[in-house]
Amino acid sequence: MRSNGCPISDVTLLAGLRRLGYSKEEMSVHGFRSIASTMLNEQGYNRDWIERQLAHGKRNNVRAAYNYAEYFPERRKMMQAWADYLDRLKASSK
Repeated sequence: MRSNGCPISDVTLLAGLRRLGYSKEEMSVHGFRSIASTMLNEQGYNRDWIERQLAHGKRNNVRAAYNYAEYFPERRKMMQAWADYLDRLKASSK
C-alpha cells in the first residue's frame, strides 16, 4: 500500500517490468528514462526542460535542487507531446 504522500518505489516499477515479461538483460526502469531523454532531445526540445523533467538539477546549487517548478509550463507541453507520441506508437502496433 502507498499513499498520495509517498512516491511509487523503483522496486514496484521493476516488478511491473518483470510481470510484463522483460528480463533484467532486456530493460531497466532507468532505461525508460534514457529512451525518453534521447527521443525528446532528438525531437528538438530544450535540453534544460528535459533535464529538469528528469530531476537532473545543477550540481552544487541548492536552489536548483528544490525548484521543481522551473520551466513547468514548457515541461507540461513537452510531456503531453511525449504522451501523445506514446499513444500513437501504441495505436500503430494494433
